[in-house]
Amino acid sequence: MRGEASLQGGRSQRPAARPARMVLPSLKLQELIQEIRGAKTQAQEREVIQKECAHIRAAFREAGAPQRHRQLAKLLYVHMLGYPAHFGQMECLKLIASPRFTDKRVGYLGAMLLLDERQDAHLLITNSIKNDLNQGTQPVQGLALCTLSTMGSAEMCRDLANEVERLLVRPSPYIRKKAVLAAVHMIRKVPELSDIFLPPCIQLLHERHHGILMGTITLITVLCEQNPAALTHFQQVVPQLVQILRTLVTSGYSAEHSVAGVSDPFLQVQVLRLLRILGRNHEESSEAMNDMLAQVATNTDTSRNAGNAVLYETVLTIVDIRSASGLRVLAVNILGRFLLNSDKNIRYVALTSLLRLVQSDHSAVQRHRPTVVECLRESDATLSRRALELSLALVNSSNIRSMTQELQGFLESCPVDLRADCASGILLAAERFAPTKRWHIDTIMQVLTMAGAHVRDDAVANLTQLIGGAEELHSYSVHRLYSALAADISQQPLVQVAAWCIGEYGDLLLSGMCEDTEPLQVQEEEVLALLERVLQSHLSLPATRAYALTALMKLSTRLQGDNNRIRQIVSIYGSCLDIELQQRAVEYNALFRKYDHMRSAILEKMPLAEHGGPQEDEPGEDKEEPCSPNKEVQSPSEPPISWIFWMVPVGIPSHLLL
Repeated sequence: MRGEASLQGGRSQRPAARPARMVLPSLKLQELIQEIRGAKTQAQEREVIQKECAHIRAAFREAGAPQRHRQLAKLLYVHMLGYPAHFGQMECLKLIASPRFTDKRVGYLGAMLLLDERQDAHLLITNSIKNDLNQGTQPVQGLALCTLSTMGSAEMCRDLANEVERLLVRPSPYIRKKAVLAAVHMIRKVPELSDIFLPPCIQLLHERHHGILMGTITLITVLCEQNPAALTHFQQVVPQLVQILRTLVTSGYSAEHSVAGVSDPFLQVQVLRLLRILGRNHEESSEAMNDMLAQVATNTDTSRNAGNAVLYETVLTIVDIRSASGLRVLAVNILGRFLLNSDKNIRYVALTSLLRLVQSDHSAVQRHRPTVVECLRESDATLSRRALELSLALVNSSNIRSMTQELQGFLESCPVDLRADCASGILLAAERFAPTKRWHIDTIMQVLTMAGAHVRDDAVANLTQLIGGAEELHSYSVHRLYSALAADISQQPLVQVAAWCIGEYGDLLLSGMCEDTEPLQVQEEEVLALLERVLQSHLSLPATRAYALTALMKLSTRLQGDNNRIRQIVSIYGSCLDIELQQRAVEYNALFRKYDHMRSAILEKMPLAEHGGPQEDEPGEDKEEPCSPNKEVQSPSEPPISWIFWMVPVGIPSHLLL
């Protein structure tokens, strides 16, 4: 009794069992999609996915769970939404090994999405793919080939190359097409496998199925790109490729293959690309395809984009092979018609292609120069940039004046991001093809006036050297630059050149003698006031102020009046915060105070620039030179030293001599 009582007491003291937790049933794929799309917040979406992933994990752990492929299908949908699904990789392997097609279909799809070369698990399906390729039905073989084409690694390609090679000659077009695509992937992964696929390719070119034919041409293209021996091997099939292209061009409308009235433009493009590879640097192959290329270029309808795509590939093929001169002119004319197309993409393609041809077919491209210049005014920045590059490439000695005028007009209104390229291009073209020095100087000054802030750093040095070397244009240049400086001091390169020129040739400016321009009546005070305005302007850079300060110093030897104003301006900058200006001002003050008797010699005009460089005397020839009291006799081993260097006292830097 006590035992029963104690037992009952023990039972009564045991806590009551918790009610069983209700487990929600797993959702079907369609229901899961509806639940996820119905989630109003990202947190709700994550909650739905986490619950369903827990059901999927539990189903994977059950050995005999039915409809396992449905669980993997839901996991693949979750993976496509960006959520982790790596725990389904091994389930993919199990479904691929299953004998049922429904399992294999989802298993191969999961392998293509969840596996790649970075995971070692992908090697575990090699044996299953091999078995399916050898013994499976056509749908299963197709799934295996698609998976191999998508995620096959180099090791898998080496192991399965023979199986794919055997499937290339199977009677089923469905299998042959997928086997060709798998072979393309294998060659790209393992180029040394190319020898295995060479023999079947020529046989596959006799196919009438466009899908197999396109895959075969793609395979041959990859083989030729990867293996030079294959290129020589397939040059013998050029007549056959030409016949395929002729059949496509001359065939009538086919609802199965025609696109916008063009017979299978995709296949035509692939054939043209292969012909371009086979005909490059090969005279015989190029000769065999010339007539067919001319036929394609003249008979293709250009009213639709499909025809334009075929024509573009035709042009690229004509340009790359050793085609006849008349055929190349035809290709350039096609690109010229593309420039008149309303589609911006086609115009951009035409400009890019003409830019490639401008070196080899310059005269043919020149015929379309007006159309290219019109493209400069395109609102699309990419088109304008490409048109600018082509316009600069078309400049030569015969059209330099007209093209420069067009480019300067574009420079005035072009976008800011194109100003630097346009200005630099004009300066380079002027330097290369300038008909006269005066025209060259005018062009550079015009560019500096319009876009001085966007020119290259060497533009100032080039213009000063050009002016210094043209003695007959000194007066013309200083008058033009003074007028430009008086009108605008914001363009710093122009201000620097003008200050240098006024400092060097200020006496010519004050004389007012210039036959090439309208005479200017300039007073000394006006010149000094203009340079002082440059020094005081907030727009002036430190380098510009240095140019102006040096110009004032040089004018102290060019002007006839009193130099007190120049000395006052120079002395002000002796305490400037800019170290360079302060140093120059201090040195210039020293010239006024201590070395005034040498100032004229130190600040004399720059000598004319010698473009050819000094010529050395030939050995064995002695030339007598007149003796000069200011020239020191030097030994032949010593470099010549100007007399002005040794007569300058210690403490005056050499840059004052400039």
